[in-house]
Parts: sequence; C-alpha cells; structure tokens
Amino acid sequence: MTITETRPAQPRTVPAGLKVTGRRVARAEWAKLWSLRSTWITLGIALLLLLAIGTIATLQFKSSTASGKPLDDDLAGATAHSLAIFGVPFALIALGVLGVLTTSGEYTTGMIRSTLAAVPRRLPVLWAKAAVYGAVAFAVGVTGVFITFAISSGILSGTDAGMSFSDDGVVASLFGVGLYLGLVGVIGVALGALLRSSAGGISALVGAFLLVPGLMSLLPRAWRTEVTPYLPGNAGESIFALHHPAGTLSAGAGLLVLLGWTALALGGAAYRLKRADA
Repeated sequence: MTITETRPAQPRTVPAGLKVTGRRVARAEWAKLWSLRSTWITLGIALLLLLAIGTIATLQFKSSTASGKPLDDDLAGATAHSLAIFGVPFALIALGVLGVLTTSGEYTTGMIRSTLAAVPRRLPVLWAKAAVYGAVAFAVGVTGVFITFAISSGILSGTDAGMSFSDDGVVASLFGVGLYLGLVGVIGVALGALLRSSAGGISALVGAFLLVPGLMSLLPRAWRTEVTPYLPGNAGESIFALHHPAGTLSAGAGLLVLLGWTALALGGAAYRLKRADA
C-alpha cells in the first residue's frame, strides 16, 4: 500500500500588472468612450450648439437694438453673459443623451457582459463611467461657454449690455455652467445604467430637465412655489445665475440640490447593477 502525501493548495496570487484597480477601470472606460464615432460627433454638436446659439442670439440682440426694433421677450434686458449661455439647454440635451448612451449602449450590444467579466465587483465600472464622462462633459461645457462669452462680450463691447471676464461673478458663473453640464452627463450615465434602455433613459432625462418644469404650471401656486426651485433643471440653473431673484435657490444651495439628484440617480443605478443580472 502506498501513501500519498496531500499538500494544501497554494493560494493563487494575481500579478500586480493584472489586478483590477480603479485607475485601470477608468482608463478602460476612457478608451471605450473615445473609440466610438458617436462620442466625437455628439460632443462636437454640443460644443457647436453652445457657440452657434449664443453667437446668433448676441447678433440678433445687437441688430435689434441698433435698428430700434422691439426686442423679443427672451432678449429683453439681456447682457453678454445671458446671451452667451443661451445655448446651454440645447447642449444639455446633447451631453445628457450621450451620457445615457455610454451605459445603455453596452446593454444593447451585450458588451456589458464582457465588461463585468473583467471587473467582477461591478460598481467600479459605474463609478469610472460616471467620473470619466462627467469630466469630459465639464470640459466641453467650460470650453464652449468661455469661448462664447468672449465672442458675445466682443460683439457687445461699448454697449449697455457689454460685460467682461473681470465683472463680478462672471468667471465663477461660467465654471458653474461647466459643472452643471458635467453633472447632467453623470445623471445621464446613471439613468442609462438604471433603466438599461436608451429610449427610456433619454426620455427620463429630457422629462426631468425640460418637461417637468413646464408642467409645474398645472400645480396650485403654493405647491409650485415650494417645489419648482428644487427640480434638477431649476436647481442647476441657480448654479450659474448671476442674480438670484426671490423664490430661487442660491448658487451653493442649487449645487447641493443637483448633487442630491445626482447621488439619487447613481444610487439607483448602483443598486440595480449590483442586484440584477446583466
């Protein structure tokens, strides 16, 4: 009879170069984002919307004031700052939609299975997607609005509506636009992961930021006054507003409210990503 000696299995060690780290996940998401043609096209459209709409609004304002024609309600009392940010709602749609597609697109193509196989803990994928795309949306927003304001201030230089970067609150407001659009992008990423549907995520995003504020007119005045400032779009606009009329949030309060909405969307996405199958 022979006796074989059984040795305890040695634990496997993963080489340091193969470990899944937050930095490597972020680099992978960065590579995936820029490998899509739709990323370049949509970001270009968002930047173009900021530049074109702001510049067109400025030219129309100057033409109307020079000719003595009555101004439209949207342009009455405008300044170089308010005209420069005229395209923000349109850029919001482009950046928010791309945010949704960065996550929902992987569920549509089935690529999410490969992604989660490479990152079994799952949640780092969501954090990396949100961080990478949020930073990109912020950069596009800041770049576009700074260039547009430079154009608007140059066109309106010497007029009552003229402003410059040295005016109080202007630079902070322009960075606030970028922050707002960056958070919109993060919310888009979260909605895409939560609903796992491009159509559903886009509908939810557009509804929350553009449709619901318009429906507030159907509520009683007392409710409307209490609820409207805390909607995502209204709170976000408070971040970059130069003046805060009565009934609106301050810049800091608006930022906190929008961060709360962002955390809520990310929390829902994280819960579903952790609990549900891909």
